[in-house]
Amino acid sequence: MAYFDAASAAPLHPVARQALLAALDDGWADPARLYREGRKARMLLDAAREAAAEAVGCRADELVFTPSGTRAVHTGLAGALAGRRRVGRHLIVSAVEHSSVLHSAEAFEAEGGSVTQVPVHRTGAVSPSGYAAALRTDTALAVLQSANHEVGTAQPVAEVAEVCRAAGVPLLVDAAQSLGWGPVEGGWSLLAASAHKWGGPSGVGLLVVRKGVRFAAQGPADERESGRAPGFENIPAVVAAVASLRAVRAEAAQESVRLRELTERIRARVPRLVPDVEVVGDPEHRLPGIVTFSCLYVDGETLLHELDREGFAVSSGSSCTSSTLTPSHVLKAMGVLSEGNVRVSLPLGTAEEDVERFLTVLPGVVAGVRDKLGAPAAAAPAAAEPAALVVDALGKRCPIPVIELAKVFPGVPVGGTVRVLSDDEAARLDIPAWCEMRGQEYVGEEPADGGTAYLVRRLG
Repeated sequence: MAYFDAASAAPLHPVARQALLAALDDGWADPARLYREGRKARMLLDAAREAAAEAVGCRADELVFTPSGTRAVHTGLAGALAGRRRVGRHLIVSAVEHSSVLHSAEAFEAEGGSVTQVPVHRTGAVSPSGYAAALRTDTALAVLQSANHEVGTAQPVAEVAEVCRAAGVPLLVDAAQSLGWGPVEGGWSLLAASAHKWGGPSGVGLLVVRKGVRFAAQGPADERESGRAPGFENIPAVVAAVASLRAVRAEAAQESVRLRELTERIRARVPRLVPDVEVVGDPEHRLPGIVTFSCLYVDGETLLHELDREGFAVSSGSSCTSSTLTPSHVLKAMGVLSEGNVRVSLPLGTAEEDVERFLTVLPGVVAGVRDKLGAPAAAAPAAAEPAALVVDALGKRCPIPVIELAKVFPGVPVGGTVRVLSDDEAARLDIPAWCEMRGQEYVGEEPADGGTAYLVRRLG
């Protein structure tokens, strides 16, 4: 099996495995105790904290270990917002943040706070001016990921941090996807990350709160981890997480060049090998190992299953999966095609041969899925259809509405329109994306019985 889903969870690094096994013997005792076994555990924990702080670029007393990256985000957001409640109750996030951030924002809003979502460009990147425009006198906190988890786009953290610093607003950075590649630049105030993203064990996160940042830990008080992460520390897992972070950092420069070349190969060749494909994300400012593309007329769930049968583990932000009926919020915010979405995220050590085999297998897999769904051929002949058509796709899920649109479109004369009726939320994203890919005009949408009517005009 070629594992191409490192953005979800990277394989356990060999150094992490070795460190975990070694720490099980010496790191099991309570590090708060003064007897020998407790002192040994404390030494391991302190050494891990120092090493992690060095990798992040902060002071050791600014960093705490949490039970997960999600917990680090939730704790960081809640503590920073509570610490600055006298300033106001306004939070700024980008529209493409990880769900852990957006869920925290929803909870904050439900408690009476206000939230501004900064939009992104079609590449998935925010503009620093967008954060500047969102800032208010009552803004308590701003949040921005260092790089996007679905499309790999790197965010302008340093520039946004400077905008926030000038306004006296702290910036929390979700560095889960990027920390294994290097420290986060810029004057950020808080940072969260998760070990399983860089090859450490799951169940270990880290939270950094810079000195001078007003922070009020929420929940019952606890004496461990500066009161910011209650509960007994999992010292063997922490030691393994930090050991793996140092190991991947040592390999980062060389692997970055190699993985970037492999993902560039995928970005360049997939559109040539497979018709009707949109490669999404910033082509230059991106993480080395992530590449994402979407295929017209493809059921995302079936595509992932077929690739799995061929020996490839990939993920998808498509709405055409069993886990969701709506498109990924990231793809939706970018305004790109969602159907048939594939995210390839290469772990360290990915073999070139596996990437070449993926590129060999993919065209046949996509063609097979399209054939099963009755999708139109790339060069379908014109059909004798009337100039104005209604395509009734009510009750049909992604990608069927777009497939039905494509089937009738060759018979529409220039200037003619097609009215697609659909009750699938994905159509709101995918039909405009189809128009852009095809050079046709998306007129807009209007209410219709049982759903929404999407209007498309043929330009040529």
